[in-house]
Amino acid sequence: MKAKPRVLLESRYRKLERGLPQTIHFCPACGGRRRQRQKCTVCEGRGRISEDSVQQLLSRRILPAFDARKCKFHGAGREDVDVLMLGRGRPFVFEVEEPKVEDVDLEALRAKIHAEVGERVQLTEPFRRVQRRRVGEIKEAHWSKHYRIGVAVESALPADAAERLAAREFLVRQRTPERVAHRRADMVRTRQIRILAVRVPGPDHPLELDIETSHGTYVKEWVSGDGGRSEPSLAEMLGTPASCERLDVLEILDVTPPR
Repeated sequence: MKAKPRVLLESRYRKLERGLPQTIHFCPACGGRRRQRQKCTVCEGRGRISEDSVQQLLSRRILPAFDARKCKFHGAGREDVDVLMLGRGRPFVFEVEEPKVEDVDLEALRAKIHAEVGERVQLTEPFRRVQRRRVGEIKEAHWSKHYRIGVAVESALPADAAERLAAREFLVRQRTPERVAHRRADMVRTRQIRILAVRVPGPDHPLELDIETSHGTYVKEWVSGDGGRSEPSLAEMLGTPASCERLDVLEILDVTPPR
């Protein structure tokens, strides 16, 4: 059977808006299915939880250029919906299925995306055509990351909090958080965290940290401890309950080989 034509485009995206998911979030009640969604009170007939996503903002510009109807989005991991993706952006491959047009000016297409939705999503590298194997390389690679965390604490911090945390590097044991248990195996993973900078800027954001983490670290759970599922936690190190109130990915670092 002859393989269907496909075009695979690689780039990196920056996400500049909180509340914007990477890919389409179908409604958990109706699953986005046409018949069920018409009467669904959860999504009010949309079939999706959010109106837009990074994938949709790109596909509405890319698919018409290739005269295609279907696509797939392959990201190098994903950030939570409330997290910004900054720096050089997150690597991804956009797969166009059965394009009727293949001779597309990719730089003009990138310029169109920036002109129409650049305040929400930006592509930091030109599109380049890649082979199918590149999808596996991106999805299976281990990417370390830089994060900036705004931390809320329940009680006053010790006077030496910044000195206590600065330049520390340690291993964290993390059991799969319940919030992702539906798509991740329930197991304990060991991850590395290095604290790069600590700031105490004011009462609205009493503590801010820049950290570097190994691939697959659950940062929000490290901050709170996740009910003992993440040890040691930032809350434990500070001696007070803590929670992550703001999280930004500052950079996706170079690939490290998977174990």
